[in-house]
Amino acid sequence: MHLSTAHLIFRVVFASIVMVVLALPAQAAPLKPFKDELFSYGTVLETGDDGDYRVIDYDKMRDIHGRDQEPERRVRRAYVSLGVKRAQANETLDLANRPLDVLRVGAPSGAAFTVIFIHGRGGDRRLGANDWSFGGNFNRLKNLAVENGGAYYAPSIRSFDDAGVADIAGLVAFARQQSPGRPVVLACASMGSFICWGITRNPQAVAALKGMMIMGGPADPTFNKSAAYKKKLPIFFSHGSDDSVYAAADQIAFYRSLKKANYPSRFVLFQTGSHGTPVRMTDWRDALNWIGLD
Repeated sequence: MHLSTAHLIFRVVFASIVMVVLALPAQAAPLKPFKDELFSYGTVLETGDDGDYRVIDYDKMRDIHGRDQEPERRVRRAYVSLGVKRAQANETLDLANRPLDVLRVGAPSGAAFTVIFIHGRGGDRRLGANDWSFGGNFNRLKNLAVENGGAYYAPSIRSFDDAGVADIAGLVAFARQQSPGRPVVLACASMGSFICWGITRNPQAVAALKGMMIMGGPADPTFNKSAAYKKKLPIFFSHGSDDSVYAAADQIAFYRSLKKANYPSRFVLFQTGSHGTPVRMTDWRDALNWIGLD
C-alpha cells in the first residue's frame, strides 16, 4: 500500500518529535510514597487559604511516647529502613576555598533533585544523619531521596553568620554543578533558618533554588527586599503552636503577609507542638511535592 505525501510528512515529523523528547533529560515526577501510613499528617483541625494553611492535631503522648521505643532518642523499628545506609557517605567538600563537612545520601551526580538540610544551634551533620531520632523523619527523607533518584545533603554549620551563608551558597552551587538543571530545595530548622534567610539575599543561590522550607524558625521582617522575594521562590513553613523559642504567632503573621502579596507559601501548624516538633512531624513528601521537583 502506498502512503500519500501527507502521511509521509506526518511520520517524519512525529519521529523527529519522539527523538527530541527522548533526548531531553528525565523530569522528576512527584515523590513516590514511602511509609506514608506512618508519616502522613494526622487529623486536620483547621484549614484555610485553599489548603495552604493547615492546623494539625499533635499529641505528645501519641506522637513521641507512642512512636518511640525510647522517647526522643530511638523510634520504633517500623519507622526506619536501614538499607539506605549503603547509599550514604561522610564527605568533606572544598567549596569557595573553605572545607565543608557534609553527609551525602544518594547520587553524587546526575541526581533528579537535591535536598539540603540545615540544622540549628549546637548541631552538626550528625543530626540530619540520625536514623533513629526525631521519630525516624530523617530516615524517611533519606529513603525518599534514594528511592526517587535524588540526593540529600546535611552539612555541618560552623557559624550562623555571613560565613555560614557563604558555605551553603557554595553547597547550593555545587549541587547544581553535580546535577545541572535539576531542582535544589533548601530546608532550615530553628536557628538554621538564619542561613536560609541569608541565602535569600544571594541572587546566584536563589537562581539555583526551587524552594525553601522553614521549620520552627524565626520570621524575616525584611524578606520583601530579597532576591528570593522578587523571584517568588516558594516557601513551606512548619511550626509548633507552643514554640517557646520562636513564637508561632510571629511566623503566622509573616506567612499572612506573604499570602496577602500573593506569594507562593504554605503553612503547617502543629497544635500544642513545641520547638522541635516540626523536625519530627513535617511530612517531607507532602512538602517537597508541593514545592515541585520538576
